[in-house]
Amino acid sequence: MVELPVIVVGAGPVGLASAAELAERGLEPLVLEKADRAGAAVAAWHHVRLFSPWSELVAPAAGRLLEPTGWERPAGAEYPTGREWASRYLRPLADVLGARVRFDAKVIGVARRGRNRVVDAGRETEPLTVHVRHGDGREERITARAVIDASGTWEGPNPLGGDGLPALGEHAAADQISYRAPDLTDAAARARYAGRHVAVVGSGHSALTALVALTGLADTGTRVSWVLRRGAVGDVFGGGDADQLPARGALGLRAKQAVTAGHVEVVTGFRTEAVEPAADGRVSLVSDAGDRVSDVDEVVVLTGFRPDLSWLSELRLELDATLQAPVALAPLIDPNVHSCGTVYPHGVKELAHPEPNVYLAGMKSYGRAPTFLAMTGYEQVRSIAADLAGDREAAERVELVLPETGVCGGAGVFDEPAQDQAAGCCGPVAALESAPETLTLSAPSRGD
Repeated sequence: MVELPVIVVGAGPVGLASAAELAERGLEPLVLEKADRAGAAVAAWHHVRLFSPWSELVAPAAGRLLEPTGWERPAGAEYPTGREWASRYLRPLADVLGARVRFDAKVIGVARRGRNRVVDAGRETEPLTVHVRHGDGREERITARAVIDASGTWEGPNPLGGDGLPALGEHAAADQISYRAPDLTDAAARARYAGRHVAVVGSGHSALTALVALTGLADTGTRVSWVLRRGAVGDVFGGGDADQLPARGALGLRAKQAVTAGHVEVVTGFRTEAVEPAADGRVSLVSDAGDRVSDVDEVVVLTGFRPDLSWLSELRLELDATLQAPVALAPLIDPNVHSCGTVYPHGVKELAHPEPNVYLAGMKSYGRAPTFLAMTGYEQVRSIAADLAGDREAAERVELVLPETGVCGGAGVFDEPAQDQAAGCCGPVAALESAPETLTLSAPSRGD
């Protein structure tokens, strides 16, 4: 099987880093991307500024592959938007990889050649077959020595329903429900939410981002209800200027100010069971306890993401029952214990499955945990590539050293590069300690 390619699913940051690592070790990668360009998911949140600087967003092997081409490495201390990450790094990297990246190629299944998941014989010796559907409808099977699934979770947002399933009426109200933080730099998006009653459901960074952004429309009459499943706001805002990750603290402070200023109505202990239409075209959210949030024009659901495992059904994966992450990795990334600054670097040892030479990498490997970092994903695929190349010592060696404060930092709050760059978690905490207690909301937030 050594002559066969290693199939990488997804041309995002970790998928392309996988290809660079494999190529550097003399292995032949083939990246299959269902979109028509690299970094398509990143481009979908183009307006968001990352919490990590450029120095943490360029994979080492990718940088070495790009530099001889005349590529200009972005300034390491700057924090790019999703648009900049895609245009200045991911697309040039895909261009350098050339024919090793195929677009409009959707992977619809992976199996062991001639064997379903029940058959024991041949699983160590037979190659993998990757079933692909191309944009023109043509289907193909590609034989591979290994598969790295770096397809992410962007297309698997969690539903509105409090039990993890869609609420009754959620599909019928689809035109009034969004599962993405709104981009209010877009005129159509501003028109959609301006002067309306918007319910934001969720308690993570995306929800805080949406709250702060939408309060920027207060002068248009926009009214925001913040719907939380938990019984109290508690530590949702983070630690403020004492937060372990100052960028997260800055975002929390802005959201807290929006609430205390009366721009946001907080609804706690609300697990949505149904979405009911009203005669005037609005909807009501109904909880499992019978409580209601009424007269809602738009609902923004930001309750996390989940992996699509359906096309991996014929492989023997060993996944944690709670997080749907590899069982050895799950305890290291449990969001009840860890933030993204406290996840220990890990590699092939934690990512291996009973199915030989099959790996989930990047955000996909984290299942339902929200704490993923690009640098951690780059270390994952460095280790996987080393293992596939037969360099077990390098595969088991940890080469990533995270700063003591973590690498989750970044501007993260505003779209203007200079505005909050000192607030990254790797920057001086004094930048937040000297900030005023009340923060202006004159510009929409872009952090996530």
